[in-house]
Amino acid sequence: MNLENIFATAYSYQEYRALVDKLVAEGKTTGDTQNDRLLEFTKLNIQRMNRIDKTVQLSQETISKLSQSTKSYKWLLIGDAWCGDCAQIIPVINKIAESVPDKIILKIVSRDTHAGLVEKYNPNGSKSIPRLLILEKLYEEPLTTWGPRPKPAQDIMLNWKNNQDTITWEDFEKSLHLWYAKDKGQTIINELVAVIDACEKK
Repeated sequence: MNLENIFATAYSYQEYRALVDKLVAEGKTTGDTQNDRLLEFTKLNIQRMNRIDKTVQLSQETISKLSQSTKSYKWLLIGDAWCGDCAQIIPVINKIAESVPDKIILKIVSRDTHAGLVEKYNPNGSKSIPRLLILEKLYEEPLTTWGPRPKPAQDIMLNWKNNQDTITWEDFEKSLHLWYAKDKGQTIINELVAVIDACEKK
């Protein structure tokens, strides 16, 4: 699997947002599966991404810390417009990359674009998204990966999976997105700063 070629043909955040808008105007979403339910999710996710683009902020301390990185990174993010977690996470990741453009270049690719890519870099070969591959050199394997969601959000997901007899999907979704709204992207930022710290030591 040639990550260099995949990265070269993946979308910048701005290109990804333009693509999603274009697809929705055509009654479509990203990925191979197309149906009305995924289209409605995508429309809702556009609203989420618009809100996060306007509200998420990085502290000057965080930007300064990222600026001190000794390496330059390529971030390849596997995600799709119909995915609620992607809508909550991708704009935050973009804000991180935008804050230090000389240190991080972000590209985004749909899960279905390259068969087997997401499974290769997910634990147990799952297809969970988003999945972020953090690379220093495109012709080498990633230094590490992150995803599909920050730990508190993952805990909400696991709690629902373990208690589906008492927690409905609707209640799970409400709890998950309420957590994202209250957190305002800060846990994602903190986790990825820690990931970069670890990569600096490799």
